[in-house]
Amino acid sequence: MKENKTLTEQEALLRLTTLCAKGEHCTWEMTEKMRRWGLSDEARAHVMEQLVKEHYVDDTRYCRCFAHDKIKYNKWGRRKVEQALMAKRVGSDIFRPVLDEIDDEEYLRVLRPLLQSKRRQLKVASEYEANGRLIRFALGRGFTMDLIRQCLDTDGYETEEDDDGDD
Repeated sequence: MKENKTLTEQEALLRLTTLCAKGEHCTWEMTEKMRRWGLSDEARAHVMEQLVKEHYVDDTRYCRCFAHDKIKYNKWGRRKVEQALMAKRVGSDIFRPVLDEIDDEEYLRVLRPLLQSKRRQLKVASEYEANGRLIRFALGRGFTMDLIRQCLDTDGYETEEDDDGDD
């Protein structure tokens, strides 16, 4: 359903409050929507002020939810989460403290099984080649080299499935 008319400030506020009530959104996403709807700069600023004042939009809360979901469900590392938040134009002064709150152990709980699973898929001639591929894979997922190295050094190449398997 395409609309040719420009939304009023009140209509935009109503649409955005409904949207924010359903899920977390950042300031930039809301501002972009209003820009696409053709609202003036003044109207966008007023609507954003209302959304923030009424706690519909909170970039810190958004960062916490976004980071948690991307780490847990998408199995992303810190760098990839950072890049995604930068793409959504969330300030580093907002997302850095949020990402600093996340313990390395949480990243390791995601990274270890990811590397173990990937290791089982590899058809390589040497441990050196396997390590190179695992490192590139984990870097692509946004994990830092220190965490990748920690997993590769401590986990070695044994997997739980190589044991006798009585669960």
